[in-house]
Amino acid sequence: MTSVKVKFRPSGIQGKTGSIFLQIIHRRTVRIQKTTYKIYPNEWDGHAANIICPLSGTERFLVLQRYRQALTQDLSRLKECVNDIARRRTSFSADDILKHYRNRIKNNTLSSFMNLIIQQLKEQGRVRTSETYQCALDRFIRFREGEDIGLDEIEQDVVEAYESYLKREKLSLNTISFYMRILRATYNRAVEKELITQRHPFRHVYTGIEKTIKRAVPIRVIKNIKEETFQSDCSIGYARDMFLFSFYTRGMSFVDMAYLKKKDLHKGILTYRRKKTGQQLCIKWEPCMQEIIDKYPTNSTEYLLPIIMQTNGKERLQYRNSLTLINRKLKTLSSLIRSPYPLSMYVARHSWASIAKSKNIPISIISEGMGHDSESTTQIYLASWDTTVVDRANHLILNEL
Repeated sequence: MTSVKVKFRPSGIQGKTGSIFLQIIHRRTVRIQKTTYKIYPNEWDGHAANIICPLSGTERFLVLQRYRQALTQDLSRLKECVNDIARRRTSFSADDILKHYRNRIKNNTLSSFMNLIIQQLKEQGRVRTSETYQCALDRFIRFREGEDIGLDEIEQDVVEAYESYLKREKLSLNTISFYMRILRATYNRAVEKELITQRHPFRHVYTGIEKTIKRAVPIRVIKNIKEETFQSDCSIGYARDMFLFSFYTRGMSFVDMAYLKKKDLHKGILTYRRKKTGQQLCIKWEPCMQEIIDKYPTNSTEYLLPIIMQTNGKERLQYRNSLTLINRKLKTLSSLIRSPYPLSMYVARHSWASIAKSKNIPISIISEGMGHDSESTTQIYLASWDTTVVDRANHLILNEL
């Protein structure tokens, strides 16, 4: 039998505040967990073992109200720790309970726990993933208007309120799912580390992947992009060249382009590892790729393309700034060539996959060329591929009626 109580110890000095602490008694062993709540003797109800809140107009009201709410959470958390350890172990001590509780409160807020995950991801070299976690944390804290939240306070009503907030922000379902899946992964990791008890708060919010509108452009648009000339704004030409280089190299992602090194090109073969999966890919070097390299002064760094131009510890920032600039200029390019499709670096990747499919290249080959882990990933790229083919098939069927 385990007893958990709240106790008050008055100060030995007249007129000074005393201390509140949590008391654990298990198998006649007593252990104490200190708190930071300091109150006067007349603010303690010994019979109810709780803080006495004065009238709302008094100076101490807000302080004591905050103490009282926090103390209720602390007591609930400690009792939950007792239940957790009792479910998993037949024999345990008061020290075991206290250790479990202190482990929980060490990283008991969402910010502290997510920041720990973010740091670990950076140490593992998973910088892009760490950035997505940081983005998700920042968005949730904005929803909370700057206020953090305890891990054990993430309940169904909080998660559903967050989803409603994201919908009011007019985010797409896939973007909402992106934030929810990261938050759920964080929550589940906290459960695995026994910091909280699994309550399944994400059961009724959207965490799927909705089919997106087609991002690929047909080959005629690629030809228009290639043939367009730019005189007034060379940055549009630069954006066009990076778009084409991605397309030429089987839809290489921009982050992989940015970190290509001169040594990766050897004897007519470009060899690199995907940042996302670590998979090694080899591409035959074609004249069109060399044409783009020849248009720009030789990069003074170890990198092949004119994206990261300085090795000063801010390579990641240079990559991100270049991507932002290029995508902005590609939108301008869309207008210049009167393309009905908005352009971005991601469109180059989708376009290569779709055009390859239109040439009856097997999906297994397309998947390998793009460096996908499985054909199911490639199918996502091709899911909305050229619906006019289906429309023509339907037209033929209807003509038979």
